[in-house]
Amino acid sequence: MLKVQPAHREPKTVGDWCAWKLVRFCRFWMDLAIGLRSDQQVDKKNPTTAVEASKPLTEAQWLVRFVFLESIAGVPGMVAGMLRHLRSLRRMKRDNGWIETLLEESYNERMHLLTFMKMCEPGWFMKTMIMGAQGVFFNALFFSYLISPKICHRFVGYLEEEAVHTYTRCIHEIDQGLLKKWSSKDFKIPDLAVQYWNMPEGKRTMKDLIMYIRADEAVHRGVNHTLSNLSYKEDPNPFVSDYKTEMNVHKPKAVLKPTGYEREEVIG
Repeated sequence: MLKVQPAHREPKTVGDWCAWKLVRFCRFWMDLAIGLRSDQQVDKKNPTTAVEASKPLTEAQWLVRFVFLESIAGVPGMVAGMLRHLRSLRRMKRDNGWIETLLEESYNERMHLLTFMKMCEPGWFMKTMIMGAQGVFFNALFFSYLISPKICHRFVGYLEEEAVHTYTRCIHEIDQGLLKKWSSKDFKIPDLAVQYWNMPEGKRTMKDLIMYIRADEAVHRGVNHTLSNLSYKEDPNPFVSDYKTEMNVHKPKAVLKPTGYEREEVIG
């Protein structure tokens, strides 16, 4: 978990560039929705790696950001998994391990949301925004995945880059003592989080919780960037498959590959 850091995969194709710009567009509106002021924003030249800002976010702002982010982040895995499931049924063939990983990703993001929901209760305005955003996002992603799964997985990879950046900045502000409530050793995280991540005694602070969640997001980042590099029609999911590679018999670790594995690295 300590090795996870913000990173950015430079766009290489037109599809990559479109996915990246769409994520940046979404982040702009999310920043606006949660009331992020100009002095709370990081260096715009390095938006997915810079964590310093003139003024920190408050705990309330962080929770609003987390809830909004996680309510959206749980959609792509479900949409992609559902469409691949239906495709497998139509073709009467196996899916090569993609469905399980995608649905697991969606479930994991939902657990992030449920954890933060134990710490705050969004008002009607926030709930309305989430309902609208989820409806638009689900349908847009549904039709987009039918057209180009490759671009969709790249989009999610970039979205997860934003998530890793968000949680890294939060950890940075906790370390600096800028979030006094969360920096306190007396602050108790939800029991749901302790049970889900099996967090050991003495490692149950807010910083520890954010580090666990950030590690999950780093996995999703590496997985989706990798899946975007593969052929969605025929390549197996390298994160659940046994196959021969130059890495001997070890399965690739998405958490350690922020820009994803290239096809030749995981498909022999």
